[in-house]
Amino acid sequence: MHKRLGTVFVLLLAAIAPAVAKKEPALPGTKAKQLSLVRVNVTGQPYDYFRPWQKKASFSKRALGAVLPQGRVLVTADLVANQNYVELERAESGEKIAANVQVIDYEANLALLEPTEKKFLDGLSPLELALDTVVGDRLAAWQLEPTGALVVTEGLVTTVQMMRYPVDVGQFLAYRMSISMQYRENSYTVPLVKNNKLAGLLLRYDPRSQLLDVIPAPIITHFLKEAEGEHYRGFPSAGFSFFPTRDPQLRNYAGQTGKPGGVYVTSVEPNLPAMNAGLQVGDIVKEIGNNEIDQNGNYVDPLYGKIEFTNLLTAHAFAGDSVPVKIQRNGKPIQLSITLDHRSAKDYVIPPYNLDQPPLYYLLGGLIFQELSRQYLKEWGGNWQKEAPARFVYFDRFQSEIFPEGHRRVVVLSQVLPANSTIGYDDLAFLTVTKVNGKEIKSLADLAEAVKQPLNGFIKIETEEDPKQLELEAAQVAEEAPALQQNYGISALQRLE
Repeated sequence: MHKRLGTVFVLLLAAIAPAVAKKEPALPGTKAKQLSLVRVNVTGQPYDYFRPWQKKASFSKRALGAVLPQGRVLVTADLVANQNYVELERAESGEKIAANVQVIDYEANLALLEPTEKKFLDGLSPLELALDTVVGDRLAAWQLEPTGALVVTEGLVTTVQMMRYPVDVGQFLAYRMSISMQYRENSYTVPLVKNNKLAGLLLRYDPRSQLLDVIPAPIITHFLKEAEGEHYRGFPSAGFSFFPTRDPQLRNYAGQTGKPGGVYVTSVEPNLPAMNAGLQVGDIVKEIGNNEIDQNGNYVDPLYGKIEFTNLLTAHAFAGDSVPVKIQRNGKPIQLSITLDHRSAKDYVIPPYNLDQPPLYYLLGGLIFQELSRQYLKEWGGNWQKEAPARFVYFDRFQSEIFPEGHRRVVVLSQVLPANSTIGYDDLAFLTVTKVNGKEIKSLADLAEAVKQPLNGFIKIETEEDPKQLELEAAQVAEEAPALQQNYGISALQRLE
């Protein structure tokens, strides 16, 4: 997450079969709020992780943005990911103006836009936030006809729960609705409204089940409050995994005494807030922020009732907050204080996302080396967890256990371009690099430095998988480099920053 930067994981409503659209009757009071929306037009180009020196074909997206106070417009982050140009358009007049992405948070899937001239939004009534949505409430999805007329579709909130958002980093609060959405050209970002107040934004929609997930107003409020600071820090995390304690044998194993309840700590991430506070595997977390945790990991929220305690560490807390935590360790009560912090994508061994930035690579005699990231794995499509190389998916899933020391990257040989220097290696791909010229490799920068020191005129590359070792003649690699660039249209043989 970066301030002042310009996945597409949302199930686009444009994919919904465009049945004959009916204009729903507007809810009471909605007419006055029609001008709380602006169209958002985005063009851009995503990076190609299979050919990391180039970009993919350009795209165009059209969506709606919710007008907020202080001349800002709220949209989803995946709308403006990898954008080159963002434009706002007045629905009633068609007037257009360029806009800048002021703050973007891919984990919470939210972004704030600002027109290059703030007076562009004059006359538009900013939306307030509805923070009181509960199960059983009816929310209205707002869309626009090409004429600018408001289309309103009602749906019912069926559950309020913690849920994985598109980039799959932690869990966030979400509403789930039952609603029959209509196809509209601008349905990439759809506001959900309660009594003319913004209750949330569309997160994803399944047209078959007609279930819609919503980024709720409490998450939006947290995002907006954090965005007021000089440096946007993102949503906090504690850095531990847990398991319910419903099983009495697990409670006995952990030595729990007294009233059953709490969650069993199964892992603690190295160098993160929970470990820094002294939390250990085998502890039972009983209370967080003076909220009692039951055997399922839920606490009683004053608005939602029982909901998973992770909500206390995301929507309720901010990076830098110290949260009191009561645990049991071998049956003895202990009080801890966890100072929460945001875990940046760059702090992972295998980053969970890498948007708006070009992928790093190093080309050596036709061998393409890259740093493993989930963005690379997602090149295999929506089913990447089954389609991508199994070993790489395993690294991503269990990176904390495999690389507990952190502070490194996993360098892989992703593929081989046919060249004279790589004859015999043509079919190699998806190999994990361990050493080059005898030096351990923990980043592409390490590889680039080690390549400069051949052994007896050869570059020796060691891998975890077969064939375990590759050799390239250093002089031949250097001699053929210009032809390699020309043959494959490669602008540069490396990108290390």
